[in-house]
Amino acid sequence: MQPCFVIPVYNHPDCLVALVAYLTGFQLPIIMVNDGSESVCSTLLHQLAKDNSLLDLVEHEKNLGKGQAVITGLRYAHQHGYSHALQLDADGQHDWKDIQYFLDSAEQHPNAMIIGQPVFDATVPKKRLYGRYATHIWVWINSLSFEIKDSMCGFRVYPLPQTIKILNSAKFQPRMGFDSEILVRLKWDNVPFVNVPTRVVYPENGVSHFNVWRDNVGMARAHTRLLGGMLLRFPKLIYHKVKG
Repeated sequence: MQPCFVIPVYNHPDCLVALVAYLTGFQLPIIMVNDGSESVCSTLLHQLAKDNSLLDLVEHEKNLGKGQAVITGLRYAHQHGYSHALQLDADGQHDWKDIQYFLDSAEQHPNAMIIGQPVFDATVPKKRLYGRYATHIWVWINSLSFEIKDSMCGFRVYPLPQTIKILNSAKFQPRMGFDSEILVRLKWDNVPFVNVPTRVVYPENGVSHFNVWRDNVGMARAHTRLLGGMLLRFPKLIYHKVKG
């Protein structure tokens, strides 16, 4: 097992110094993807990469979306010989103390997709909480499985050979819909899943880049494509369910 970290970053400078310091303690490669951030965040990322030999900085000239930033990071990790990529968001919502649990789960289940199952506290906005459940329903329908407990958590470990195979086989929604779409397609390919409970908080004055119109339309299109794909694969999926 040769894991690394993949961190998509778009205008989230507040937690970066502390996050990089914490990740450095694992002595694993850190791949940060600057998704067209503004000068304050970009300058900080350049300085962190200069000061830390474990950190590789990959950059998009303009903002392409979180999904595309993750795809760029996963491809970079695979090209450099890593077997697994632990994705973590840069906005401070995830509990860094759980990183070792995710790495341990990946080592115990090297062919599985390890996904965070959020345990929310009172800081979670109710609109986001209800919106997540609508997405979960679509994911359960399109995957014909309840194995994916939460498809939107950005705290996860990708098995890179299986993931790159899927990335090479389909065109993905480049923004917020990617997190769910890649899981459904991995499930279609019979990749096993391990759900890891993890605490998620919404920091006071936290910055969200979710665009209600653009991202909801993008996710709706992604789920529509997935529904068509599920129907085409229906006999194969049912076979795997019966066999498994």
